[in-house]
Formats: sequence, structure tokens, C-alpha cells
Amino acid sequence: MSDDPTPRQRPMAPGPAEFAAEERAAAAHAAWTPEGEQPPAPGGVSESKVIDMIGTVFDPEIPVNIYELGLIYAVEIGDDGKVGVEMTLTTPSCPSAQELPQQVEEAIRLVPGVTDVSVSVVWDPPWDPSRMSEDARLALNMY
Repeated sequence: MSDDPTPRQRPMAPGPAEFAAEERAAAAHAAWTPEGEQPPAPGGVSESKVIDMIGTVFDPEIPVNIYELGLIYAVEIGDDGKVGVEMTLTTPSCPSAQELPQQVEEAIRLVPGVTDVSVSVVWDPPWDPSRMSEDARLALNMY
């Protein structure tokens, strides 16, 4: 037996409180957008998490997510947690015209702090392949 009056404690694995603290710390950092680094949204909604969730939406005919395809023109996050998105489609006759905006809305609603989502499909400026990221071009062999 030890003469040490204080029992030694084994380190415990992080729990939900520690993970929540990490999430809050991550949300306090700025996010990168095509226009440059943006400060975190005052309402607590992380712009990078919104973009990450948009990146989970794929056009069923193209094996690249719609963010990398350049279909997202604007993401606005209000102080009240409302998120507005302007997006386009590759063509006005896109067979996924009904489902893609709905999938974007559903994905963004999963981001912590989001209170409402509005997705607008716009046609000006028209989409063209120059809006695709380099990764999208590589995936589609468009070099």
C-alpha cells in the first residue's frame, strides 16, 4: 500500500461536455470562402459547417458535390440563425431542379444554431464549367 493519502485517478475519456466545448471553440474561428476569410457568424452558426453540409449534396448525374461544381453563388447567415442560399443548376432543364434545392435546405437545417433556411435558384449569371473547383475538374477529367 502507498503512503500517499490522495488516491490516484485514472484519466477519463472525453465526454459530451468536452466535445461541446470543442465545437464552441471551433465555431469561434473564422471561415474561408472564395472571397477570403470571413469572421464567425454572430448568431453562432458556423459558415464552414454550412458549407460542409452543402458539400454533402451531389447532383445524381455528376460524381462531384454541388459546392465543388460551383453551383452555390452565395451563403448568407443572419444573426438570428437564418441562412439564405443562392444557387444555380448546370442547365435550366436539369432533371434534378426540384430535388437539389430541397436537399441543400435539408442539409443546412442539420447545422447547429440554424433556425430557418431559404434556398433560391438563380439563373444570372449562368453557370459554366469555369466555376468548378480544381478538385471537381480533376474528378471529371476536364483539363
